[in-house]
Amino acid sequence: MPMAPAMAQTAPDTMAARVEACTPCHGNRGEGTSDVYFPRLAGKPSGYLYNQLLAFRSGRRKYPPMNYLLEFLPNAYLQEMADYFADQRPAQPDPAPITVSDDILQRGEALATGGDSAAQVPACASCHGAELTGMEPGIPGLLGLRPNYVSAQLGAWRYGTRTATSPDCMQPVAAKLTEADVTAVAAYLATLPAPENAAPLPKGSYALPFPCGSAPN
Repeated sequence: MPMAPAMAQTAPDTMAARVEACTPCHGNRGEGTSDVYFPRLAGKPSGYLYNQLLAFRSGRRKYPPMNYLLEFLPNAYLQEMADYFADQRPAQPDPAPITVSDDILQRGEALATGGDSAAQVPACASCHGAELTGMEPGIPGLLGLRPNYVSAQLGAWRYGTRTATSPDCMQPVAAKLTEADVTAVAAYLATLPAPENAAPLPKGSYALPFPCGSAPN
């Protein structure tokens, strides 16, 4: 007796299924993976994530796998992807173990919370919020990121290999950081525990210290 043909299986028509290509690098819900150079996406402002997807698609941000995956996706679909990851709320990772000296951590804390007026470097908190959770629609939180990733991105800003919509507010700030400053900030941020509510603040919760093309008023 011939066997009945197998039932065709159809993938679920959900955004979670559609973004499975993202999960090997960024985690099932954007929570990140063990790779220290791939960032957590979950809970970041949708506008920020959308801006980054546009930048990868256009080649302004250069990473071949991302450039290839996004090359032919339309704006509306990129916005859906951004909205999906922005809505995810997996648990924040535990703080990274401390691998630098107290002096380096203290320098990182000083830059993150107070900046360096002599070097004309504003505090990270002045743009990313007092608890560094970011602000809608385009300022990302800085928690849950590994020091290697933060160092790599600050280095990219410093040398102009990562740029943003004009006026590019990060590049001139990062350009004033020394290599030691980058190490210190990255190490300090990675040691911070997440606050009880790590969601980005609503738009207009605080004023930015200067115009920023990624976060228009």
